[in-house]
Amino acid sequence: MHRGKGMKFVGDSRIPAAEHRKPNIPKDYSEYPGKTEAFWPNFLLKEWMVGAVFLIGYLCLTVAHPSPLEKIADPTDTAYIPLPDWYFLFLYQLLKYTYASGPYNVIGALVIPGLAFGALLLAPFIDRGPQRRPSKRPFATGFMLLAVASIFYLTWESVATHDWEAAKKQGQIVAESSVDKESDGYKHYKASCAGCHGNELSGGTGPKLLDTGLSPEEVAKIAKEGKGNMPPGVFKGSDEELKVLAEFISNAKTK
Repeated sequence: MHRGKGMKFVGDSRIPAAEHRKPNIPKDYSEYPGKTEAFWPNFLLKEWMVGAVFLIGYLCLTVAHPSPLEKIADPTDTAYIPLPDWYFLFLYQLLKYTYASGPYNVIGALVIPGLAFGALLLAPFIDRGPQRRPSKRPFATGFMLLAVASIFYLTWESVATHDWEAAKKQGQIVAESSVDKESDGYKHYKASCAGCHGNELSGGTGPKLLDTGLSPEEVAKIAKEGKGNMPPGVFKGSDEELKVLAEFISNAKTK
């Protein structure tokens, strides 16, 4: 028996031999119309360059036109009307309807959006037809049109029904007031008026009560009889408490 007879040498095919290595040259896609370049790195490089241009443009826009600031958030201000960004306005409008708010808030906040977005995610798997024409794919086309129409309608309704004048006033940065929050007048104001006029008398759904120029008698008359959108009989205290409140509001000034 000769030496080495019966021995076999096994090589790992995952390790290419040096003499068989080829340079990283993109494949020739010329035989496929419209696909004449490699996805990596040629196509991705162009995509990244376009994305970089848009990103730089967006950053320049944010620097030139920064977001407007409002006054410091006050969690005790119940008169503040919140408003989400434009891309969530349709969900904001949905929560205004009776079947999606109050005791049914879970339906409006979780169930309906969950079903809608879940159906959008499942649409490509339900309609797996090879056709590209919208008329040949009625299910996918109809569902997408319904989703777009619903979002557009709810967004439009939210913009049309929102009280923009009140929102503009409540978000304004106003000068600090010299309000004595330990006084009896402020305690009466807090109980009856702060919900509409703000804790700092700077206004909310109602006008601001700083520097009104009104006498205590005029303030007391408005508190009893109302004025404009303010109904009569808002203040429920005694005449002595009303006098204290009227003097407090009449003397309220900005710093």
